[in-house]
Amino acid sequence: MEHNSDRLMRRCPRLGGPVEFSYCRFCDENNHPCFKIFDCWWEIFDVVAYMKKCLSPEQFEKLTQKKAKPKVVSIVELIHEIQKRNKNQE
Repeated sequence: MEHNSDRLMRRCPRLGGPVEFSYCRFCDENNHPCFKIFDCWWEIFDVVAYMKKCLSPEQFEKLTQKKAKPKVVSIVELIHEIQKRNKNQE
């Protein structure tokens, strides 16, 4: 579902650069919304109401319960992913 806010841009605190709202809606490995979508967009428009319309009640509940992984865990996972890719390229 395209939203007129999909082209809005803001700085992503996770990536450190500008991203469109549409990226935040589908950014994880399973094309789910970013866990920070509410934190980042609430000042721009009613992102909570929009996400309630787009997601099932279960998906919305899951999104509101998502928590960020500790940085160290994210870094270790990233290292393992890079090691796997490098191993597959050999």
